[in-house]
Amino acid sequence: MGATLARSGLSRRTALGTATLLIGANLPDIDILAYLDGPSADLGFRRGWTHGIPALVVLPVVLTISVVGFDRLVRRIGRATLPSSVVPSQVLLLAAIAILTHPILDTLNTYGVRWLMPFSGRWFYGDTLFIVDPWLWLILGAGFMLSGARRRMRRASDWTARPAAIALMAAVIYVVLMGLTGFVARGITARELQTATGGEIDALMVAPVPVTPLVRQVVAAQGDRYRVAEFRWFRRPHIDRGSLRSYARRPPKDAAVSAAVATPAARRFLSWARFPLIEVEPRPGGATLVHLIDLRYADRPGAGFGAITIPVAIHHGSTEDTEFGGGDNQGIRLP
Repeated sequence: MGATLARSGLSRRTALGTATLLIGANLPDIDILAYLDGPSADLGFRRGWTHGIPALVVLPVVLTISVVGFDRLVRRIGRATLPSSVVPSQVLLLAAIAILTHPILDTLNTYGVRWLMPFSGRWFYGDTLFIVDPWLWLILGAGFMLSGARRRMRRASDWTARPAAIALMAAVIYVVLMGLTGFVARGITARELQTATGGEIDALMVAPVPVTPLVRQVVAAQGDRYRVAEFRWFRRPHIDRGSLRSYARRPPKDAAVSAAVATPAARRFLSWARFPLIEVEPRPGGATLVHLIDLRYADRPGAGFGAITIPVAIHHGSTEDTEFGGGDNQGIRLP
């Protein structure tokens, strides 16, 4: 996104405009440094403080100060005599535009963004694009490459910027179409699930899958069950009954579960999980493995991203009430 914005002509507004757009479009992901404290720490911190509304005010200023400071440092070292062509006001404008594109695009997928951090941990989900949408990459990449080719051919500046500008407009159209079809698919899914299984739907995700926009992943919280299925546009009914699976939404009454969800790793995971599923696996010798799964990204223990396992030294079988939840299940008491 930053590269295509630069090639669309925005970078010509000031020296170091391209660098500002490239850095700004990626700057909110500085929270990836949370990985240094382990994957579960990452889940508890990502797409929060550096993606929220306060960050959108602070980060452009930080980036502008850094770019202008870098320019002055380099000019001082090089003993430059001509006036600098870096315009601080334009750097600030480009930084604000580039940084804003990041949480907007992040909101469009199923991972979501906590826009109100640090004041609220509520997640916002667009369910419009796959996390790494190949078609969006193709559209923006084509605009970037074609503008670069025109530049190498030394065409007029407005012509070199045109492919990138067209790509940005095409990307917006693609996002809008995906959003509209997702909205319609969500309504169809709710009606078909209620007809097939009965009961009101508490939370619903109808999310895009990689490559094909005609198939969507369905996860629904319905009563005491989770429903997972596949949505296909060119099929009647649209919900593939052969793909429909059901999971118990309530965790077992178990002291091991209570001990596991009290750990920092579990609290971070459950504050992020949108459709949290808990499974208990007794082990020889009295230990118990408590598997935490988010049905957005995993459907079984050990599936990698979207699932963690917490060992606890408590015998399986004793019962306690358990309260947990994040995402759409925030604040629900699960007995």
